[in-house]
Amino acid sequence: MKRPLYINDFGFHCILGGNKEDVLAKLSRGERGNFSCLDVDGVVRPAAVIDMETLPPVQDPRFDYRINRLSNAALSGIDETICKMVELYGTDRVGIFMGSCDNGSEASLQALKCLKQTGFFPEGYALDYQSVEFPARYVAERYGITGMLEVHSTACASSVSAFVSARNNIYAGNCDAAIVGGVDIAALPVILGFASLEAMSDKPTNPFSANRSGLTLGDAAAFFVITGKPDHALCKEDCKGLMVEGFGESADADHITAPRADGEGAYQAMKAALEDAELEPSQIDYVNLHGTGTRLNDAMEGLAVNRLLGEDVPISSTKALTGHTLGAAGALETAFCCMALKRQVLPAHLYDGVSDPQIPKVHLVSPGEKPVRLKRCLSNSFAFGGCNASLVITDGSEI
Repeated sequence: MKRPLYINDFGFHCILGGNKEDVLAKLSRGERGNFSCLDVDGVVRPAAVIDMETLPPVQDPRFDYRINRLSNAALSGIDETICKMVELYGTDRVGIFMGSCDNGSEASLQALKCLKQTGFFPEGYALDYQSVEFPARYVAERYGITGMLEVHSTACASSVSAFVSARNNIYAGNCDAAIVGGVDIAALPVILGFASLEAMSDKPTNPFSANRSGLTLGDAAAFFVITGKPDHALCKEDCKGLMVEGFGESADADHITAPRADGEGAYQAMKAALEDAELEPSQIDYVNLHGTGTRLNDAMEGLAVNRLLGEDVPISSTKALTGHTLGAAGALETAFCCMALKRQVLPAHLYDGVSDPQIPKVHLVSPGEKPVRLKRCLSNSFAFGGCNASLVITDGSEI
């Protein structure tokens, strides 16, 4: 039996901006955001970092950090819908399900700098800023929500894991509605960590190219107002019919960071999502790839996509435009799929055009390419430790 989640509204903020129409136009054209250049151990590396000063401050000083300012920017566009959801369902029956890899690193770095300079931590600093639920607590306090609060930190699959958990808890009766999403920042410890793995490129990421040399990190937040059944009083006009129709997860247990080279884990996650939605591969009209631009990810994902869906389905990685936003990536790219479905626009695949003969033939979307049919999207998020997750996003009004 199908158990979809219904999307009533969504908002996001990334290096491309937060206005849906503007961002969709950039996605269609394959227009990259304004990446910054960071000096990482003497090597200049690009990153899709958003200047904190351009983001509205959070009024509560306990939470006024870049990660929460990002959430604040993404939530501001759906504030009215969230308040209405809380009013309709009650503060104790609305859940919060988020994905994030950041555990207060920004706050901790500032506190350690102060300790080193003065011998004391800054006034008001608390160790619980380093807890994984720090960004979710800000969302809960902003809206006075007292219901379930879960934060998933399954690396790059974090916010897709949040969607899965929201579905399970709504259908189990533990909550009636939910805020689901993710937020992450390209904080210095994260940048240094990926640099130490030699996974970062010294130029903007070039996914699925024979010349690809690694990923580019970025900032983003994306949030959805979710119910387990259609709610016509809550649903915004531009979201009517939108749902997450299928959910799939798999675990490689193959390597602590690298994906399984034959793509079996990615294949199983995508296949599970289709089976959960009771769909055939031929019913998928577009795939938003995980597409990090690393040698290993793109090779295995190309194998898996070709094996399950063949070579004709349009596919693209939007990480060349936004950077890899880690725990927020799954939610951000789900938002991109929602916009694509409603406007019948395909996000372009930006790369240098040099195909890799080691990757099976696939259909990478060209800038401005129009879809033949666009009713269902598959979105992939594949993480460290072989934690793979895929979602099927559907516009039910088009079926």
